[in-house]
Amino acid sequence: IGENIQLLVDRPDGTYCFRLHRDRVYYVSEKLLKAAASVPRESLVALGSCFGKFTKTQKFRLSVTALDFLAPYAKHKVWVKPGSEQSFLYGNHVLKSGLGRITENTAQYQGVVVYSMADVPLGFGVAAKSTQDCRKVDPMAIVVFHQADVGEYVRNEDTLT
Repeated sequence: IGENIQLLVDRPDGTYCFRLHRDRVYYVSEKLLKAAASVPRESLVALGSCFGKFTKTQKFRLSVTALDFLAPYAKHKVWVKPGSEQSFLYGNHVLKSGLGRITENTAQYQGVVVYSMADVPLGFGVAAKSTQDCRKVDPMAIVVFHQADVGEYVRNEDTLT
C-alpha cells in the first residue's frame, strides 16, 4: 500500500499502531493498547487484528485477517473472472485465462490484492508477470501467485488468531 500506510495509522476514529507479540504483528488502537497494558505479557493471547507473522526464518507472512484493512488502500489490484474465483479460494494460483483485469504498471513480483469482478476482496497474491507480460502470455500461464485468501477462514479456522 506504499505511502497509504499513513492512512492506517492516523485514522479519523483515533490513532492506531502496530505491535509485535510472539512473532505476530497486530494492528491495534491506542485505547485498546493502553487497556491491555494491565494484562501480563505471558497471559496475553492476542491483541487487535493480526496482520501477519514472522516465520522461523524471519520472513514476514501476511495473514488474510489483514485483508479488510489493506484492500481499500492497495495500489496494485487484480480482478479474477467468476469462474476462477473458486479456484483461487481453494488456494490455487491465478492463471491468465482467469484474469479479468489488472492495474496498469504492476511490476513482476509486486504484491497485489485479488478482487472478484464485483469488487469484493478475495485475498493477496504476488504478480508472477508484469502488466505488459500478461498481455502476451499463453492462457495457461500463472499470472498471480497465491499467498492468502478468505477461504483460509474455513480451511485453517483452528490456527488463525
